[in-house]
Amino acid sequence: MSQAYRAYGYVPPPNSDQLPHTDGEPMESGRHVQQMLILLESLKDAWRERTDFFVGGNMFLYFSKTQAKNNDFRGPDVFVVMNTSRRERKSWVVWEEDGRVPDVVIELLSDSTEHIDRGDKMRIYGSQLKVPEYFLFEPFTGVFEGYELDSVAHTYRPKTADAQGRYSCLQMGLLLGKHRSAIDGVDISWLRWMTPNGEVLALPIERANAEAQRANAEAQRANAEAEGVKQLADEVEALKRQLGK
Repeated sequence: MSQAYRAYGYVPPPNSDQLPHTDGEPMESGRHVQQMLILLESLKDAWRERTDFFVGGNMFLYFSKTQAKNNDFRGPDVFVVMNTSRRERKSWVVWEEDGRVPDVVIELLSDSTEHIDRGDKMRIYGSQLKVPEYFLFEPFTGVFEGYELDSVAHTYRPKTADAQGRYSCLQMGLLLGKHRSAIDGVDISWLRWMTPNGEVLALPIERANAEAQRANAEAQRANAEAEGVKQLADEVEALKRQLGK
């Protein structure tokens, strides 16, 4: 089939196995890596029963033959695609995904990348990929911004945060907001997914710890009840002995 296409001058685009899937460059800092993992793992765990989405982090996003040939565009720090299959991928290759592009993109700002995140990437996500929602977060300073796509101009306009500084993520039916917690020994305000009522989507370890605490509390209540029953039984038995005298 490919030879027939080439006979007519058509060369099919490369597939995901033929495309580079890493640039070999580490993220800006360990905190950036941890922040990315928090967003990835908490969403995967909260939606563990769902198979209709894909969330990726620090992986290439291919959307044009020219870009694939020149390797001139790096991937988002975190992105989510809705209404797709949940499976392993080396990269997100738009022409292998029925034209599906991310519904949400989150970039983690740093001194060396902020001009790209606010410049070329923001322009490409808006004008070429038409990503509906775009968020920026700086893990050290806490700078947090949300944008939504103007469907006519294909440019981004700022979202309005709520009273707690959270932004709605309409494509996912969630909120994005800062929540202070100690993760991996670092106690700061991390960027977290939240339910519409503000409940933070827990990491697997957080969920396991919470379940263990609930089980321990339940065991303590059961022990206290058993001790109370035993004490009452002892008092009844002592009263019987007194009356028997």
